[in-house]
Amino acid sequence: MVDAYFAWVKKNITKVPAKGKTYHGFSYSINQEKYLGVFLDDGEVPIDNNAAEQSIRGFCIGKKNWVMIDTIAGAESSAILYSIAETAKANNLKPYDYFEYLLTEIPNHMDEKDLSFLENLLPWSEQLPAHCRK
Repeated sequence: MVDAYFAWVKKNITKVPAKGKTYHGFSYSINQEKYLGVFLDDGEVPIDNNAAEQSIRGFCIGKKNWVMIDTIAGAESSAILYSIAETAKANNLKPYDYFEYLLTEIPNHMDEKDLSFLENLLPWSEQLPAHCRK
């Protein structure tokens, strides 16, 4: 069915106005064809992004509270923090305890050139202390 869809889009893209939304949708589909079908090759890849959307729902609902993030650097920092928090949740960690652990552990390694210690700080690491886990 997916192959039939892409064949249909490629056949019909020339039949819609080039400046229309349908054309842009068709064009997007064609340009993203190899990515849009990834879920067919890997059963671990979900067919939709509902889990990701649910995880940022709180942030989106509270966006009026984030008006102070008015710079690119502020937005990037916010994205990093939310990404860490949501990844911690996805790995059954307590975000507050995980952040606390990161903020106490990382300064202990500031003078090191070897950054391999970071592997042990990742949310899926078996080396994390038990108090960070739910």
